[in-house]
Amino acid sequence: MKPVLLIDPSDNLAVALRSLASGETVEVGESPITLAEAIPQKHKFALSALAPGDRARMYGVTVGVVTRPIPQGGLISTSNLKHDTDAYSRKREDTRSWTSPSIDRWQGRTFDGYHRSDGSVGTANHWIVVPMVFCETRNVTAIRTAFERALGYEKTSHYQRLANQLVEAYRQGADTASLLQISAETPSSASSPVFPNIDGIQFLIHTMGCGGTRNDAASLCGLLAGYITHPNVAGATVLSLGCENAQLDLLHAAIKERSPRFDKPLLTYRQQSFPSERVLLDTAIRETFAALVEANQIERRPASLDHLSIGVECGGSDGFSGISANPAVGALSDRVVAMGGKIILSEFPELCGVEQELINRCVSDEVADSFVQMISHYAKLAKVVGSDLSQNPSPGNIRDGLITDAIKSAGAAKKGGTSPVAAAIDYPEVATEPGLTLLCTPGGDAECTTALAASHANVILFTTGLGTPMGNPVCPVIKISTNTELAERLPDLIDFDAGAIIRGLSTIDETGEDLLDLVIEVASGRRTTKAQSLGQADFQPWKRDISL
Repeated sequence: MKPVLLIDPSDNLAVALRSLASGETVEVGESPITLAEAIPQKHKFALSALAPGDRARMYGVTVGVVTRPIPQGGLISTSNLKHDTDAYSRKREDTRSWTSPSIDRWQGRTFDGYHRSDGSVGTANHWIVVPMVFCETRNVTAIRTAFERALGYEKTSHYQRLANQLVEAYRQGADTASLLQISAETPSSASSPVFPNIDGIQFLIHTMGCGGTRNDAASLCGLLAGYITHPNVAGATVLSLGCENAQLDLLHAAIKERSPRFDKPLLTYRQQSFPSERVLLDTAIRETFAALVEANQIERRPASLDHLSIGVECGGSDGFSGISANPAVGALSDRVVAMGGKIILSEFPELCGVEQELINRCVSDEVADSFVQMISHYAKLAKVVGSDLSQNPSPGNIRDGLITDAIKSAGAAKKGGTSPVAAAIDYPEVATEPGLTLLCTPGGDAECTTALAASHANVILFTTGLGTPMGNPVCPVIKISTNTELAERLPDLIDFDAGAIIRGLSTIDETGEDLLDLVIEVASGRRTTKAQSLGQADFQPWKRDISL
C-alpha cells in the first residue's frame, strides 16, 4: 500500500493513507518530502511551505485559505486552515462531451421488482401509515401495536430477550454479580408474515403538520405525497386530526401533481369527523387489513436496469470518503446513467467549492440557473440565522481529516460521477429525468435520506467512514464503508467495504462495478441490507421555516 496519495496534479496538499512519523520521508509523485511533524492516517499535509493567505488545493479545487505558516510536510488543521472556495459563475464554461463507461457486463441483466401502473418499478412493496400532524402520533402508534405482531413484522430484538432473561433471573433470586454475567439467548425463528408479498407496514411518525408556516405545511404534504406515490409503496393509510395546517386537500393536490393518474389504495381518516377515537381506529384497522389483502396480490417480475433510481449520500464521513467509497459510488453512478437509469445527488451544503464543475456539466443554461439559484439561496438563508455553510463538518468529520467544508464537499461530490447534470430540483420534488439529478437537501443524514426516498429513489447508497445505522422506511439503504477497519469493527452496520481501494487491492472502477452487482441483488429482494435487518427506518422531514 502506498503511504500517501496526491489526488490531482495541481494539488498542494496530499493525503496520508497510513499514520506517518515526524521526520519520515515520503514520495509524492517524483518528489521526496520529509514530514515536519507526525501526520495521522486520513489527514493532509503541505507539499511546500505555505504562508498566510495562500490557497490550499485538493481534488483540483481550492479547499481553504492558510491562516498561519505551514512548513513543507506540515499537518493541515483547523488552527492553520479555514474554509474558502473558488468563485463560480452562472455561465457554463468548458462544457466537454461525456464519454460513458462500458456497460457490457450488464447487457441483458434485470432485477426483480414490483411493477406499477405508471411504469415505475419498486424494489420493495410496503404499506405506509401516515399522520398529517404530530397530534395523530398516538393513533398511528396504536395501529402499529395492533398490526406488527399480528402480521408477522415485529422484530424481537436481542435487547428485549436480554431484558426478559434479566427479569426472570431476578425473580428467581439471582444476585447482582450473577445478573451482570447474563447474555441473551439465540433468537428463535421469526413467524412467517401473513402477507408474503408485502415487505412491511411502515409508520412515518414526525413532529410537523401544525404550528409552522403554510410553506412548511405544503412542503410536508409534498414529502408525504412523494412517499405515497413511491414505486416501493403499495398503498397508504392517512390519519388527520382535522384542524392542522397540513390539510388533506393539500395532500391530495400534491399526490395529483406527482402522479396525475394515481390509482393506489389511499385510506384517509379525519379524527374530528368520528364520534370517538375507538371508532376511528376500529375503522382504520379493518379497512387497512382489507386493503393489505389486495396489495398482497402483486409479485416481483423482471425489470430492466434503467428502472433503477439511486439516491447517493454520505454521512459520518472521514478523510478517506472522497478517495474510496464516494468515487466508487461515482463509478456506479456513471454506469447506471449509461444504462438509462437515474442518479440523485443531494446535500447542497456539501457541494461548496465544486459549483463550477457541476454548472459546467449541466445539460442546459436553464438547469444551471436552477442549481445556482437554489444553492445561493441556501447559503443566504444560513447567513440569516447567523450560520454559514462552512460550519457543515461535524466534530467527527474534522477529527478524521475533513478540516474544511470545501475538503468535505470536493470528496462528497464524487458520488455523482462524471455524467452530465440532467436536472436540478428543489425539496421535496420527484426526480423524473433519466441521468444525474441534483436535489436540494440539507447535509443531515436523516433529512437527506428522507428526501431522497421522497424523490423516488428506489435504492439509496450511503457511504460512511465512521459508521452509522441510518435506514429508511420504504427504500433499502446500502451502507458502504470507506475503510476496511470500519467494516470489520461494525459489521452489523456495513453492507459493502470499499477499503480495498485504499489498500491498493482494487480500483475505483472495479469496486463500483461490484457495488452495482450488489445493488441488483438488493433491488431484487435477494439480499437484505443491514439497516433492514436492524429495523432502522429513519424519517425526518426538513423544517425550513420558523414556528408560529
